[in-house]
Amino acid sequence: MKLVSAIIKPFKLDNVREAISEIGIEGLTVSEVKGFGRQKGHTELYRGAEYQVDFLPKVKLEIAVNDEVVQRLVDAIAEAAHTGKIGDGKIFVYDLEHAVRIRTGEQDVEAI
Repeated sequence: MKLVSAIIKPFKLDNVREAISEIGIEGLTVSEVKGFGRQKGHTELYRGAEYQVDFLPKVKLEIAVNDEVVQRLVDAIAEAAHTGKIGDGKIFVYDLEHAVRIRTGEQDVEAI
């Protein structure tokens, strides 16, 4: 089992959700996060004064999947989140040792 974590631009969330639904992924967790990478923030104007915004709004997705679908999931996220501009995001894949569905007690692959 793997845990796929992706940081994407917020306006790409619907595209990514549709793309992963098309490959049969049924569940995901979404969190609103802030951060920066190569973008290093940007300058905004508020009431005539410029100020630096260091952390940019992003969306973090977490999806637990079987090993067999990891590459298709990564490809679907990458394609749906791609704009070609700096700040498109990152995808991370982690080993997932154990999972339990609280309602039924199912474990590991059956739980996801």
